[in-house]
Amino acid sequence: MILFFSPKNDSDPQRLSNALFDRFKQPVFIERKTEISKEYVCDVWNIDRSLSREELVYLRQELHRFRKIDLIQISSFIQGESLFCFDMDSTLIREEVIDELARFAGVYEEVAHVTKEAMEGNLNFQEALQKRCMYLKDLPVSVFDDLYFKLHPNHGVPELFSGLKSKNAKTAVFSGGFTDILERFKQEYSIDEVRANYLDREGDRLLGTVSGTVVDKNIKRDSLLELQSRFQIGTEKIVAVGDGANDQLMLEAAGLGIGFHAKEGLKSKISNWIDFASMDVLLYLFEDLN
Repeated sequence: MILFFSPKNDSDPQRLSNALFDRFKQPVFIERKTEISKEYVCDVWNIDRSLSREELVYLRQELHRFRKIDLIQISSFIQGESLFCFDMDSTLIREEVIDELARFAGVYEEVAHVTKEAMEGNLNFQEALQKRCMYLKDLPVSVFDDLYFKLHPNHGVPELFSGLKSKNAKTAVFSGGFTDILERFKQEYSIDEVRANYLDREGDRLLGTVSGTVVDKNIKRDSLLELQSRFQIGTEKIVAVGDGANDQLMLEAAGLGIGFHAKEGLKSKISNWIDFASMDVLLYLFEDLN
């Protein structure tokens, strides 16, 4: 089935139904789910087959011609226990934490240059992380207290975690960022599990190095599989959400992988993503309670 997410102030199920009829040349019955999101509604098309990635991309393009509509394809709604796994930077929050730390340290341009090297394929993730962290040497550890309160959750994130908690869903965040931020985020939003990188320190100063297992694309996938085994949750009830190429393996390991405001490199590898809607539309993945 296909879920369509539209702004409440620009929602027209009949127009959507007509557009689908024009494309697929068959009657289309659209059902409106019970409203959960403050700003977005969800319309369901219970189509009798799965659409190919090419069909989904074409359908998005057609719908985007006249409205900002997101869509994702699912096999069924979630009932019972579930596991939601997220990337952090540019997914749950708007910022990239290492960039914000670099601004604090006055080395933003230097760190951005390393990021550019990595994006051009000249450095792998671990090399780029270690090189960027070198520029953070001698920052006070207290910088994380100052920075955390300047970070902005993406639209709908607080409502999403509140809703997931009410549905007894397990939640996890796997980040290529840093434990100091993730532990604060975990406490604020009652996250079950977080994985991130540890910045070494001596006294009250950062050493500019990272120790322990580096959280890269493989660790993100492996962490999801580890929690699946620990919580004994079926793959079809696991949702993974990210924005970048280093989230691809995690998304592929989940029953439903979703790009959120995703970069083109990730979009080219997946079928489901959200461009416009707020994060709390993920609560529409659950079966309505009658």
